[in-house]
Amino acid sequence: MSKYFTVILSLLMIAAVSAPAPAQEDAREAFQKARQNRKQALEKKKKVEREILSDRTALLKEVNRLETLEQTLERQLTGLENGIAAGEKRREKLEEEWSRKEMDFREISGNVRVAARDLESILLQSPISAIAPERLSRLKPLLRSGYFPDIDDITDMTKVYFDEIRRSGQVGLVESDYVGRDGENHTGTILTLGKFTSIYHTEEETGFLNYSPKSQRFFALSNLPPGGIQGNLKEYINGATEAVTIDISGGAALRQISHQTSFIEHIQAGGPIVWPIILIAIAALGIVIYKIGFLRKVHGQTDKIMDCVNDLAASGDWDGCENIVQKHRGKKMPVIQVISDGLEARNEDRETLESVLQESILREMPRVERGLSVLAVFGAVAPLLGLLGTVTGMIDTFRVITLFGTGDPKLMSGGISEALVTTELGLAVAIPIMLLHTYLSRRSEHIIGEMEEKAVYLTNTIQKQKVRKGKNTEVDFQRKENAGETEDSIVN
Repeated sequence: MSKYFTVILSLLMIAAVSAPAPAQEDAREAFQKARQNRKQALEKKKKVEREILSDRTALLKEVNRLETLEQTLERQLTGLENGIAAGEKRREKLEEEWSRKEMDFREISGNVRVAARDLESILLQSPISAIAPERLSRLKPLLRSGYFPDIDDITDMTKVYFDEIRRSGQVGLVESDYVGRDGENHTGTILTLGKFTSIYHTEEETGFLNYSPKSQRFFALSNLPPGGIQGNLKEYINGATEAVTIDISGGAALRQISHQTSFIEHIQAGGPIVWPIILIAIAALGIVIYKIGFLRKVHGQTDKIMDCVNDLAASGDWDGCENIVQKHRGKKMPVIQVISDGLEARNEDRETLESVLQESILREMPRVERGLSVLAVFGAVAPLLGLLGTVTGMIDTFRVITLFGTGDPKLMSGGISEALVTTELGLAVAIPIMLLHTYLSRRSEHIIGEMEEKAVYLTNTIQKQKVRKGKNTEVDFQRKENAGETEDSIVN
């Protein structure tokens, strides 16, 4: 810096020598100012040098301190790194140990959760849950994912298990709520026979209950039990008897009973075709009742009257035979007409008599067989009407399928019911009609056979009587001749 200052001062002096007088004065002033500035600069330089030297000492001290601190920190870092390495090893060991224990914990928790879920399914299906719903809430913590059960949870679950086992083998009688047959909530006495049957009892009625697993509630069956069973239930609830009706199927049989339809409802499901079938059944029943009574009467009277007539004819009492015919003529029985025709032709020869009796039997046969052909027609028409109902029902079913598809089976149930019910009813009417037609036809044939047998017997009896009468006539004539010869001999 002093070097630059000397150069500047020399230049100023040269300028002052070469310049004019006024300029020299200015140069002197400038020189004086420059010397003053140089002096101030030197003083400032020394001050700065002193400050720098003082700062250097402090900086050296600070550097030494920082170096010492650095060494200390490096030692600490080395210790920490060693600690970290040891911690990593310990962490790996603990993680391995935790993995093993976690697997054990998960296995225990999974087994407990599976047992709790199985118990939940049992409780949901148990009718006892309708009167003890709090048991399901005790299982909810065990069913949560990630929840680890403790010994208290497992103990509580075991208690619920034993409670279900105990109640399943007991007869319980409690006051509880249920949904009545009208769909409203009711409160009454509920009797539980284990898990099999549940019964409600109020002042108005007593009936069976159906348990719904979805709502965990009891619902009264829509139909009350018959009077005898209802009385038995009341007596058992009141302690008057030790025997009670129980559904061992767990409610399946009772649900089946509750969904049974009456005969009228079943018939109405068959549609309009069932009414002609019912009319056929009623008409056939009337014909069958009439024919059974008629044939029974004819059969009994035929044996009795023919035996009596044959006995009188064998003794030659034709007036008695005529009296029997006149006595029963008002009853319009086929056998009376046959006997009447036979008696009127008794004086004819055998062939004529047999022809007369056969003609009379043939004339009376339609009366004996009357109605049987109608029964045969009814027996053939009834299943055909059932088949017609089946066709119309299936047509309705396919029409519904065309309009609405097959998504809802209830829409198709009407046509299917009509198809099946008409077929069922047609066969149910036709089968007994055909059986009864066969039975009545055999009875009619038997009665006609008996009439033919009795007619032959009557013919034989009349012919025997003629032979006997002829012999008696010959004997009398011989006697008269013998008597005349004796008289002549006496006269001579």
